[in-house]
Amino acid sequence: MKILYVCTHNRCRSILSEAITNHLAKGKLQAFSAGSQPVGEVHPLSLKYLAEKGISIDGLKSQSWEEFEEIQPDIVVTVCDSAAAEVCPVWFGDTVKIHWSLPDPSKLQGSDAQIRDAFYEVMATIENRVEKLLELNLDGLSQAERQALLNRLVTENAHGAV
Repeated sequence: MKILYVCTHNRCRSILSEAITNHLAKGKLQAFSAGSQPVGEVHPLSLKYLAEKGISIDGLKSQSWEEFEEIQPDIVVTVCDSAAAEVCPVWFGDTVKIHWSLPDPSKLQGSDAQIRDAFYEVMATIENRVEKLLELNLDGLSQAERQALLNRLVTENAHGAV
């Protein structure tokens, strides 16, 4: 299964999600990330904190969701609220779409420790959600069945069962 994480600028949260998913999934899922308006570079602290956690940063780059038309992801996850409100490209078609609202640690002002903690907190949330996603058996399910399972996962996360 292919999962595409989308954030407007594709520099922090979607990048973290891509790297963490590929790290935890060990080939069960293939994750990518993209932006509707990519800035063209990954936030340096995203790379720093992924590396500190022993998560590969090889190949991570800020890129447009238009580059993924050929890939046809099975699941599209928006990770920022502005991306969730955008009109998705027509080629997403009937792809299962869900939203994981994540705060942007790259926007935080504060001490180095506070910023690191904010990154680690978002990374822990992503790890938890990916682990729950990996527990689901999505293979062989219809689009509607996948959507229902993923919606339930999002609802459970929203109610504190993260």
